[in-house]
Amino acid sequence: MPKTGTLPDKAKVAVFISGTGTNMAALLYASHHADCPYEIVIVLSNDPQANGLALAQAEGIATFALPHKGMERAAHDAAMEAKVTAAGADYIALAGYMRILSDEFVNRWEGRMLNIHPSLLPKYKGLHTHKRALEAGDSHGGVSVHLVTSELDAGTVLGQTKVAIMPQDTPDTLAIRVRLAEHQLYPQVLADYVSRGSNPEFLLEQVRSRAMRMAEVVERPSHGAPGWRTGGKNGRYFAYFSDQHHGEDAIALLVKTSGADEQASLIESDPETFYSPAFYGASGWVGIVLNRGELDWQQVDHWLQRSWQMVAPKRLTKLLDAAAEF
Repeated sequence: MPKTGTLPDKAKVAVFISGTGTNMAALLYASHHADCPYEIVIVLSNDPQANGLALAQAEGIATFALPHKGMERAAHDAAMEAKVTAAGADYIALAGYMRILSDEFVNRWEGRMLNIHPSLLPKYKGLHTHKRALEAGDSHGGVSVHLVTSELDAGTVLGQTKVAIMPQDTPDTLAIRVRLAEHQLYPQVLADYVSRGSNPEFLLEQVRSRAMRMAEVVERPSHGAPGWRTGGKNGRYFAYFSDQHHGEDAIALLVKTSGADEQASLIESDPETFYSPAFYGASGWVGIVLNRGELDWQQVDHWLQRSWQMVAPKRLTKLLDAAAEF
């Protein structure tokens, strides 16, 4: 069996702020818990006077500040990003960073940059969220944590908390309670997100969505594990999801190979990725470890496609077979 549990003990996070940094502080103090899967490695700001910088320094966190006035957006982003990279950060958490980032910067950090926004997105993108919620007569305001995309406040929402609006509320009083919710939500969502690579539910959803893209596929459990097979009475399995099944350590995708020789060659060439799974290994199937660092989802897609092609009816595969000859 390959060694599992090789994901980094702590994901390294850079935090961008522009002011007091209370959400940064919430992230930082949560990171001090022994079971927190991330650590703050640097706090950056576009305002050298931002109060949150002094707090980070007092807690022993590296800081960097660079005023953006007089600089091209791309040049300022590049200078900030250079510090992020030098600190070894895997993720960026925007925490009250009042600066729109360039599309190029955002694209380079796609899927690795989070933001917190004081509304229940997709409601009230942008500014003055509490005022807008009150004027609309909403029963609740709230907070959302989302992935950052080039469209303002439009990335995938990872978590939300509702905050009841009281009859006497003003934008300021509502903001106080929403801020309390922010401080609880952001650390939890960030922790869940950076540790998703060892979360069986996340990994299963990723495998499921990819397997179901193949033509005429149905999902059907087999021997207590989720499995995918071609449809029809004579359908055959081409993939299984193993969550430490049969006492194994790995969370893995099981796929077909051409036989024992190819299976052995794969395991010998990359024993951290491939292994012979219990029960299925004798039939030439190979396990691909999913709960490991730097997982290559393109590799997963390749093996799902190849395994499906080995069992699918010829009427479905003939075009792919023909393309492979060229």
